[in-house]
Amino acid sequence: MSDIPQPDILQRFEQNPIITAADIPFTCNTVFNGSTVKIDGRYYILLRVEGQHGHSVFALGRSDDGYHFEMEPHPVMTPAAEGPMLRYEEAGIEDPRVTVLEGTIYVFYTAFGSYGACMAVATTEDFTSFERIGLVSGPNNKDGVLFPRKVQGRYVRLDRPVADDIGRIWISFSEDLIHWGRSQALISPREGHWDSYRVGASTVPIETEDGWLEIYHGIKMTSGGPIYRAGVALLDKENPANLIGRSAIPILAPRTEYERIGDINNVVYPSAAVLEPDGEVKVYYGAADTYICVATTTLDELIEIAGNREY
Repeated sequence: MSDIPQPDILQRFEQNPIITAADIPFTCNTVFNGSTVKIDGRYYILLRVEGQHGHSVFALGRSDDGYHFEMEPHPVMTPAAEGPMLRYEEAGIEDPRVTVLEGTIYVFYTAFGSYGACMAVATTEDFTSFERIGLVSGPNNKDGVLFPRKVQGRYVRLDRPVADDIGRIWISFSEDLIHWGRSQALISPREGHWDSYRVGASTVPIETEDGWLEIYHGIKMTSGGPIYRAGVALLDKENPANLIGRSAIPILAPRTEYERIGDINNVVYPSAAVLEPDGEVKVYYGAADTYICVATTTLDELIEIAGNREY
């Protein structure tokens, strides 16, 4: 629990962390970056769990209030044991992002193996069985999130390819979820800022009257190592390739012990945002690559800070 002042836009849940390795019914090393959705009044969190062997699988938790989760006793998705995805997932599956679109539950995730990190997509009806669609990127690409509706008849995604050690957020479009194109660089690191080294898509965008609200992560490299913080951007509603706003300051930074000390120090990594009927936004984030936490604010406040228009 935190007993320090909270200068951030996002306000931490007093009982953070909400999920730790001790909450996982099967033996594991640590937990990462859960993707939470609310369906028919119930919360489902699909999270990455690293086993003792070093490979990651996906675990599932259910909750009635979005804070207290009951975990399934076994992994719900494991690396492919056969078929065409076997060679791409031999070192694990990582960082799921869940989108509900036109009644179908899609999971974008990172397939990790000797070919590097590639984005893949699967579908599920119950979060316990998954049908792989396949790879949707080449290597050295991750942080894929699918928009929750089509724009001008096309699927839309954000991702984070790395070139020359620089990670930017890109946007791409597709007619069928498999073949992607019309790609554009969308959000880049800003020299001298808190997100000066790399940026990456984090949460499934929230559609608002003002545009698509995207909570992203930004990295600043220091002499003591990287610091991960969270920011927010606003994309045009009918042309999300148009960036119309971006926060000048982070909305969440590592300050508590559970965010500053862990497998990777100084990390807050947003991975899901749930908009409640009253306008509250629950933001789920990984802390120090060791815990799952939640923090809250209002949609209006996020839109206001994104409207600074500092690109």
